Amino acid sequence: MEEATLQLQLSFKGGERQEGRKQLRPLGKDLELTNRAGRICLELGLNSLAHKVAVRWNARMRSTAGRATWPDAVVELNPALQAISQDETERTFLHELAHLVAYERAGRRRIKPHGPEWRRACCDLGIPGEKAGHNLPLPTRTIRRKWRYFCPGCWAVFDRVRRMTGTSACYTCCLKHNGGAYDERFRFVEKRIS
Repeated sequence: MEEATLQLQLSFKGGERQEGRKQLRPLGKDLELTNRAGRICLELGLNSLAHKVAVRWNARMRSTAGRATWPDAVVELNPALQAISQDETERTFLHELAHLVAYERAGRRRIKPHGPEWRRACCDLGIPGEKAGHNLPLPTRTIRRKWRYFCPGCWAVFDRVRRMTGTSACYTCCLKHNGGAYDERFRFVEKRIS
């Protein structure tokens, strides 16, 4: 009995880092990165963004490296980044922060997520030439297509995840044979894929 208690005490000693393993940050809000994001925003002269920005680790993320939500000013990072490398975590953090900087600067004006405003923000954050996507070793997600549609005119086939609502016809055939107007002859034929 005493051996078991002693073993439990040794197993759960707090604060000691195990050799050979990386210390992972806990899930939820990351105060260190949140404070850093605030300092960066202050340096860029974005005081209102600096006071509301938050950085969190989101365990539900699988295939995406990070996400920025506006106007909440929240950067969410995939915890798997910590196991990949510190450089990738840093790059993804700055990539997502650039989205918030771009949206803050744009005000009420609508901008593209990876448009010129975002590229300018990337340059200001020290990551010029940043790409929109990533090639990190994260699992990919594919959704099985359940519906197949084909055109009785040209036999073009395409699959969809969701079933089409309403009537739809092949635009290519309608354009070619009916001036672009809907024509019942080219209405898609639906088939469920099992």
